Amino acid sequence: MATGNPVAGEERRETIAEVIASELDRQAHDGAIRVDVPALAEAIDVAIAGDIGPAAGGSANQAPLDEGKRPDELNADNDG
Repeated sequence: MATGNPVAGEERRETIAEVIASELDRQAHDGAIRVDVPALAEAIDVAIAGDIGPAAGGSANQAPLDEGKRPDELNADNDG
């Protein structure tokens, strides 16, 4: 996917790489045996959404994403 601004594309890739490294480190620190791909995708999505502002076509009044609970944080009382 080509962008009109190569610097913005490079910054986006750097942001994605940093988010991937951070999320994988968090998962390893938490003792994950396998990569939690949905959590990784969510971390990337949140980081990219944070980079989108009015100049990039996003909404300045956009509500922050609710990260919710991870599967290991759910129990019978809060699952739903």
